[in-house]
Amino acid sequence: MPSSSVHTSQAGATSPRKASLPGGSGAPRLLIIYTGGTIGMVRDPKTGALAPFDFDHLVDNVPRLARLGYSLGRVQFHPAIDSSNMSPAHWAAIAHAIEASYASYDGFVVLHGTDTMAYTASALSFMLENLEKPVIVTGSQLPISDIREDGTTNLITALQIAAAKDEDGKPMVREVAISFGDTLVRGNRATKASSTEFGAFRSFNYPALATMNLHIRFREELLWRPRATGAFATHTALDPAVSVVFLHPGITEGSLRAQLAEPGIKAFVLRTYGAGNAPTTPWFISAIADAVREGRIIVNVTQCPDGGVEETRYDTGDALAEAGAVSGYDLTCEAAVTKLMYLLGQGLSPADVARAMQRSLRGELTVPGAEL
Repeated sequence: MPSSSVHTSQAGATSPRKASLPGGSGAPRLLIIYTGGTIGMVRDPKTGALAPFDFDHLVDNVPRLARLGYSLGRVQFHPAIDSSNMSPAHWAAIAHAIEASYASYDGFVVLHGTDTMAYTASALSFMLENLEKPVIVTGSQLPISDIREDGTTNLITALQIAAAKDEDGKPMVREVAISFGDTLVRGNRATKASSTEFGAFRSFNYPALATMNLHIRFREELLWRPRATGAFATHTALDPAVSVVFLHPGITEGSLRAQLAEPGIKAFVLRTYGAGNAPTTPWFISAIADAVREGRIIVNVTQCPDGGVEETRYDTGDALAEAGAVSGYDLTCEAAVTKLMYLLGQGLSPADVARAMQRSLRGELTVPGAEL
């Protein structure tokens, strides 16, 4: 088994430790970034408690990795981050780790907890501009040390996807994607749909990019191909001044206005009913219009996991649009939140942010009548 060498470095608020597992000449060079999550846990045989294992001994825990023949680098965040504690600062640290090693590796695999994985994948998709290499995010529902677990397969599959080339010898995947269970989905189209199934993630409004059964079968016509020709760049200046307002029958004027007037918040994702519908009572429409006049951005995103906002389908959607809310079309909530953080971080005006929310930047939404 190849030996590994270890040195330490700093990345953002974390203290990643780096090590390498060399492969043969010409072997794919892939960087594994372990942020935390169940996949990197081992169970204490005496107490049953879970604790992160040392990724310096990754091959000891996953011996099949050595059979891939890849040249693997590793970055481990210390302390490991429970994904419920994931923040824009952690996203920036992941982006910086990719940026620092971008020229040295053919692809990247980010190991992450499942609870906020879709948020992280969405955020990275916007933060990594002109990405020409795969960034594959994965994790597991059960610890990799358990007898019956999904982490080993998810990790190996993610590495194989990151190493895959097209017929021209270029990376097959050139975007941020989530590989989990038997499907590969676009990161900014993903939602965690189950807390118990091994196939935990779904892409309701865009087909799977690949299926993984006996073979990994890519749907090349669905893969994102950057249209710009500029150099790879990272954008880590995210503005977290974003909040979510979830409509429900019985919501009061006082509650809505209090949420829309929250100090420091610049943009709201308004989770509406069905095809983008909301109450048409005068006080409701007035509250939305007042917030927009005050310079706040309101993006209309449906509560339904499947489908999107169709403003002209019902009068209720028309009323929201007339009040100044912008349609998020078929954006997921995760993509809407992180896209707003990204756009606000660029220092754009509210009007420019609102316009950009209705354009596809990284394949995150489908604009009616427009080609992705």
